[in-house]
Amino acid sequence: MTVANDWINEGQASFRVGNAFYRPKSKIGRDLAVLAAATYRQQRGELRVLDAMTGCGVRSLRYQLEAGADWVWANEGNPDLRELLAENLGQGMKPRSFRVTHQDANQIFFSCYQQRDFYDLVDIDSFGNPTPFMQTGLWATKMGGLLYLTSTDGRTTGGHAPDKSLQVYSAYARSHPAVHEQGLRLLLGGVAQQAAARGMQVEPVFSLFNGQIHRVMVRLATRKDWDSSHYGFLAYCHGCGQFQTVAWRKLGRVKCPCHEKLSVYVKARPPVVSGPMWLGPLHDPAFLKQMGGLAAFWGWTACVKLLQIMVDEAEMPPYYYPLGEIGRRGKMDIPQRDGLITALRAAGYRATRTHLDFQAVKTDAPIAACMTVAKEMSGTGA
Repeated sequence: MTVANDWINEGQASFRVGNAFYRPKSKIGRDLAVLAAATYRQQRGELRVLDAMTGCGVRSLRYQLEAGADWVWANEGNPDLRELLAENLGQGMKPRSFRVTHQDANQIFFSCYQQRDFYDLVDIDSFGNPTPFMQTGLWATKMGGLLYLTSTDGRTTGGHAPDKSLQVYSAYARSHPAVHEQGLRLLLGGVAQQAAARGMQVEPVFSLFNGQIHRVMVRLATRKDWDSSHYGFLAYCHGCGQFQTVAWRKLGRVKCPCHEKLSVYVKARPPVVSGPMWLGPLHDPAFLKQMGGLAAFWGWTACVKLLQIMVDEAEMPPYYYPLGEIGRRGKMDIPQRDGLITALRAAGYRATRTHLDFQAVKTDAPIAACMTVAKEMSGTGA
């Protein structure tokens, strides 16, 4: 991003921010959206975008200038930004290739559904949680099209306000070391349930946590049989630090294996359970590889590296272990990440980095095995 006077350049877009909200740190989310949109257009030969909360218009500009969108509907609910948006899009977009409105986003979605005017990509960059727009956003999305959702309410998804999460996501969120991933899975679970209620399903394209904001892009598809194994609960034992997934039928029998090792005189503390949430893959590896190829062609090195990490973590278990947690519980120095991953793989486990926390590992190894392997690496093992 560069700034000249009060004009900002991001990607190929040049725009003024004025009184609109603009977060430079969210550029990576816009980069991935542009890559996904361009990849979709390569596959489908057409790209019509509905940018429901466009702000200063940077996303609308980039969807056309970089992803090659044929048509962009840029909607901004705040009419005070009318002149700013008209200026930004008027000088950057092709004539007669876009539309600017200042309406409530849900009103737009209802209108699209009534007029059978469906879009290849619906981008909802809302503040707080996106639940009020989840179901209605689906109404404006073409079958096979993409829906991009945002959550900025990390307190709720992080387990600090479980009653609020129940109100917003119909899911009870508890605090544990993998709450960054929990935020993504609550979003995915919410939109998956809303789609299923309408006789459809969604498939994750990619899920991104940039340190502050959760964003998920899903593909709308026709309904197959409901796979309850992808929609369930995550349990965490504060006693030993182990995660486990919990199916609906086992909700009444949640127990951590560490309880069997406790003395009969020690009362076991049951694991805390969060959910329901999405437990399936976070990303579509095949689609991400195509995005990565395009990013390499464009010279977007940071995106290439990020997408490779996301491909690696796509089908790993729905949690991760921070290195600090492994060190604290093992009463040892914090292990070196890449060395631990290599050692876990040598021991027969799956293990990889995660974009959710660069000081963490994703693995199907129990945390006890992580501690054992880390101790052997440091020479302090038995």
